[in-house]
Amino acid sequence: MSETERKWWKEAVVYQIYPRSFRDSNGDGVGDLRGIIEKLDYIKSLGVDVVWLNPIFASPNDDNGYDVADYRAIMDEFGTMADFDELLEGMHARGIRLVLDLVANHSSDEHFWFQESRKSRDNPYRDYYHWWPAEQGPPPARWSFFDVEGSAWKYDAPTDAYYLHYFSVKQPDLNWENPKVRQEVHDLVKFWFDKGIDGFRMDVITFISKDLPFRELPAKYDGNFVQYYAEGPHLHEYLREFNREVLSKYDIMTVAEGPGTTTENVLDFVDEDRRELNMSYHFDISNLGHKDLAKKLMDPAGWDFREFKRIFARWDAVFREKGWGTVYLGNHDFPRMVSRWGNDAPEWREISSKLLTTFLLTMRGTIYYYFGDELAMTNIRFERIEDYRDIMTINLHKLIEAEGGDLAEFMESQKLIARDNGRTPFQWDASANAGFTSGTPWLAVNPNHTEINAAAQEDDPDSPLNYFRRMIRFRRENDALIYGQTEYFAIDDDAVFAYTRTLGDRKLLILLNFTDRETAADTGFDYEGAKYLFGNYDGFDGRLKPYQAAILEI
Repeated sequence: MSETERKWWKEAVVYQIYPRSFRDSNGDGVGDLRGIIEKLDYIKSLGVDVVWLNPIFASPNDDNGYDVADYRAIMDEFGTMADFDELLEGMHARGIRLVLDLVANHSSDEHFWFQESRKSRDNPYRDYYHWWPAEQGPPPARWSFFDVEGSAWKYDAPTDAYYLHYFSVKQPDLNWENPKVRQEVHDLVKFWFDKGIDGFRMDVITFISKDLPFRELPAKYDGNFVQYYAEGPHLHEYLREFNREVLSKYDIMTVAEGPGTTTENVLDFVDEDRRELNMSYHFDISNLGHKDLAKKLMDPAGWDFREFKRIFARWDAVFREKGWGTVYLGNHDFPRMVSRWGNDAPEWREISSKLLTTFLLTMRGTIYYYFGDELAMTNIRFERIEDYRDIMTINLHKLIEAEGGDLAEFMESQKLIARDNGRTPFQWDASANAGFTSGTPWLAVNPNHTEINAAAQEDDPDSPLNYFRRMIRFRRENDALIYGQTEYFAIDDDAVFAYTRTLGDRKLLILLNFTDRETAADTGFDYEGAKYLFGNYDGFDGRLKPYQAAILEI
């Protein structure tokens, strides 16, 4: 512990709320800030330390708030600034910190800046965005994640030029090379810090520096636009400036959404001595098991459990001496945790969900836990494209259809991986619409809410919900699970994930059986003298039962 400085954000369990889907207070079918206010006591009861809200700023919702039209205003569907102030006060009164989502790689095309920028080539806001004059010919190829044609350039007739959008055509990329843009971002962040928020999760912050002047993708990237986007020439210069001018002046946490970060470069972002950001999260785990990542097609053979373990071990090793890591198994960009990594069949759903909760809360790093996973909510698995609301799924369907691809294969993959699986409304009770809304929900409620809901689990001591609460308390009472070093065992075992967390003379052994069969726990330890402390079965007899999680003191 002498080598690791204590910080509140290192010890935190961050509970991520997708506001659209948490609780609707006014019957319009969309979750809102007052809905969260109504459930503050529930959030407090979980024992979490921090709440991260997905974007709540004014937006036309082309990408559910990740297209911001006004960074200092609340989205109409979500409420008012007075609602926000009450929410922040209510969280702080309960000892919960609040982190918001900063979307500053791009804005909405309905933002005042872009509306001005597109008016003329000499408009004062022209250089707030990236433009390519049409008379120079077609711009160099750039990939867009959400474009129906895959192109990140959109022709705009008023000024006979193309603008850059790494995401939707309604999400033009901001020009961070312009110091005025950086100052605008600094000012808007100060606005929220001065209100009292406790940090930002920074959306695709690794993409903010662009390769000016734009040129063809260098051959060494072999079509890997994501890696290229994340290696902009001034990225770290801009982040250090951001830290120096704003972030370092507040007691807050910062976490980068880090596409393109690797075990080789992540310390460039989070090594304390570099004075950039606190944490970053990577995509190696979430990308596991894809046949075609760009088109979100999954490998029918499934994901490699050994590689799953190796990924966590590799990333954990990076932060052994410097920096700090993050741990997650789901968020708003991914499906439900138990459907993706556990087993959501009725006989295994609850026990495997508890296994995954144990895994998350015994790993080293700040824990990010997605709302609804504490209930073991599952993927909804839509059959029809018409049921989806996510722009990524809808536009990929259009792209594959235009290319003559296999739509049946795509739709089958989406049952496992589509983002809307993790965005269905929170299942509060067994009533109509799961108690989420009295109106028509913006996205269909999972039919299994009659069995899987918070009300049914509240008074059941063996429920996933109450297991989550107990596991958080256990983590908080054991510093070895927060600051202890990690050592991995039986890394090539095809069923068991095993590791120790050691702090001083305290050593805890975590044993996790990721299969539906009983198995040996061959770690080389003698279990005779070990003390069973916690787990999702009543005890441990030397062999691991299906999906058993066991924490031993050795």
